[in-house]
Amino acid sequence: MVALIAYIADTMTYVGIFGLLTISLNLEAGYTRLMNFGKVAFFAVGAYVSALLTVSGAPFLAGLVGGMLVAGLLGLLIAIPTLKLREDYLAITTIAAAEIIRLILLNENSYGLGPMGIRGIPKPLSGLFGPSGYPLVYMALVWACLIVWLLISQRIISSPFGRVLRAIREDEVATESLGKDVFLFKTKSLVLGSCMAGAAGSLFAHYTSFVSPDMFMPLLTFSVWTMLIVGGTANNYGAILGAFLIQMFERSTRILKDLVDMPSGAQVNLRWIVIGLLMVIFLMYKPHGVLGERKGKVTPR
Repeated sequence: MVALIAYIADTMTYVGIFGLLTISLNLEAGYTRLMNFGKVAFFAVGAYVSALLTVSGAPFLAGLVGGMLVAGLLGLLIAIPTLKLREDYLAITTIAAAEIIRLILLNENSYGLGPMGIRGIPKPLSGLFGPSGYPLVYMALVWACLIVWLLISQRIISSPFGRVLRAIREDEVATESLGKDVFLFKTKSLVLGSCMAGAAGSLFAHYTSFVSPDMFMPLLTFSVWTMLIVGGTANNYGAILGAFLIQMFERSTRILKDLVDMPSGAQVNLRWIVIGLLMVIFLMYKPHGVLGERKGKVTPR
């Protein structure tokens, strides 16, 4: 029974972390049509900054805020030269930026210890709870952060600012003709999404107590995009649902090794093949996902 509770808490913790990461992508891609294919970079920056701060003695809250701020700053630095590009060029640029960040982390040995990564990242509130109860406590912390960011994101998209973002998504030229600074609105969207991704990275680092560059490969961005497409674009509840469905699928396939005799590498490859097929099927037959955008929220063209 204790093992089952720990497994459920672990699963729901990852759902909460990736739900937050998917909401951040939804703000950029679902509401503003910013094709950010380098999402893992902001996730990694948030994780590393929070890890470095807390390992040095800073409290968890300082690490969380620091990870958000530095990830947001990275989003701003990427936005300035790229957001005037077309969608396909923006996607290529963000992929390249993510790989640059990963290679820097891989080769930097003074702080992040290169491929060895950072170990011993403190677990917040662990001293107040025993090993058996802590997974539930951290799950509650992660979901509290997710709910806070969900409320913030819902408030953003229902505000005049959010209506401009949806207008940019529908027709950027028409929005600009109405006197809106499209570049400024797109920059704000990317920075806000980057801050959310940094928060998710910080929560991830403190849960695993270890981060290394190979934990932030481009496939992670692909996984988050799948969560968004399956759950539903332009719908934050759909983003959380997509994170839940894909995380449950990924975890359920891990028990295949106990049921079918197959190498671990083949198991991982099969998982990604099925996830890729899921993305293709949804794009072909249900492009708006399980929970698409509510019709009342769509800005007229």
